[in-house]
Amino acid sequence: MKNWPSNIFPVVLLALLTALSFWLQKVVDRGETPQEKVVRHDPDTVIENFTARRFDEFGKVKYRLIAPYMSHFQSDDSSELKLPTLVTYRLDAPPVTISGDHAKVTSKGEVVYLWGNVVVTREATPERPALTGTMPDLTVQPDAGTAFTNSPVEITQGQSWVKGVGMQIDNKASTFALQSQVTGLYFRTREPQ
Repeated sequence: MKNWPSNIFPVVLLALLTALSFWLQKVVDRGETPQEKVVRHDPDTVIENFTARRFDEFGKVKYRLIAPYMSHFQSDDSSELKLPTLVTYRLDAPPVTISGDHAKVTSKGEVVYLWGNVVVTREATPERPALTGTMPDLTVQPDAGTAFTNSPVEITQGQSWVKGVGMQIDNKASTFALQSQVTGLYFRTREPQ
């Protein structure tokens, strides 16, 4: 006759150890599921007196972005700038300067979001005075040469002015279009005699 209790003891011990190891794994993993992990948005790099330039296919500066303070965030590969200035250049037109209190630049630099006292200035030419636009925010696509806002805008050129809500800018075509609630006053510039 076989001794059943001595043969069952190793099986019960093995089952108990297996259950204990599953329980221990659950205790260790508690609260560590990927859905519950918090992604932090802390800067991994901070730069003072930041300057970035993008060149065209001929080696000429297409635009320049400068700021006294820039923070880079690895979590989404974006950058945030304080007091940024973006200057765009074209061979056939005067430079356009865009500045604001803050900006966020996407990972590859395709989009620059500016906010807080945004000012757009196109320098004067011999034919026309400087053009200045003010708005609370502006989204710029520097490589495409376009920008837009859905906020109130005020534009002045010499004594002329125009106000509206929402604006599309095409720097390559040297045009801007106000979207709604447009009012203004136009003074014809006198031609030199």
